[in-house]
Amino acid sequence: MRYWLMKCEPAAYTIDDLRRDGKTSWEGVRNFQARNFMRDEMKSGDKVLFYASNADPSGVTGVAEIVREAYPDKFATKKGHEYYDEKATAENPVWYMVDIGFVEKFPEIIPLDTLKKTRGLEKMVVTQKGSRLSIQPVTKSEFDIVVKMGHATRSPKG
Repeated sequence: MRYWLMKCEPAAYTIDDLRRDGKTSWEGVRNFQARNFMRDEMKSGDKVLFYASNADPSGVTGVAEIVREAYPDKFATKKGHEYYDEKATAENPVWYMVDIGFVEKFPEIIPLDTLKKTRGLEKMVVTQKGSRLSIQPVTKSEFDIVVKMGHATRSPKG
């Protein structure tokens, strides 16, 4: 099993949208490195930190998982669509997407500033200066630390 961080702007899609929908396709990725992660490395069952980018604050909002492995991004061949790519064809898809499913929403967002200050996350890709990639690998240790932080924000039962 592998672990990932996937960024999405709240204006486009949120963890609440994923909770409502149950699952969604992760289309429109137009960066070759991010595409390669989806196409070549993501497998069903891999866990995902759902990250709200360009938010106030930006940060991890919950957990998802890969529920369908890479398949051609259907919008790449759809003329007029914002994700259309004239080089993409049925025989040579160029761009791929995966489906993710909802696992949980954290009660509070874990802001990027908090991630940057947390011991054990010093090498996490999202905490690095200039890190803009929308899909990033995460180590199991980093994933576990972030999930523990997300659970720590829960109010005690009683």
